[in-house]
Amino acid sequence: MPGSVHSQDAQDQSMMDVEQPQDELMLDERRILVLPGSSETAASFQFEGEGHTMGNALRFAIMKNPAVDFCGYTIPHPSDAKMHLRIQTSDSTTALEALEKGFNDLMDLCDVVTEKFTVARDQFNEENSNKMQS
Repeated sequence: MPGSVHSQDAQDQSMMDVEQPQDELMLDERRILVLPGSSETAASFQFEGEGHTMGNALRFAIMKNPAVDFCGYTIPHPSDAKMHLRIQTSDSTTALEALEKGFNDLMDLCDVVTEKFTVARDQFNEENSNKMQS
């Protein structure tokens, strides 16, 4: 049986060495790929090293855009750190523009959450420090 394990390892390595035929556009240092079959208004993107946290947050932000008809994400396989995001838009914008707007909107949302958290934490600390001194 150990021979079959070694044989399987060699087969796995040879499969990994095969170059994947993809029509890919590299964005952000190879972390985002445009998957084959994309058009201006409908595209699928692959995000390396991302999962449900980014997928669901980005989907939420992108769906707030009225020019977006559909946005959904999948995790192709749980053992791969990849997330696929599909965006379909009306003719008034492109899928890439919707993705960029989604990123910007998500960053703005994170800034608001951070600001509100900081204010609440500071207020809590001040109230508790006054109680401790009393």
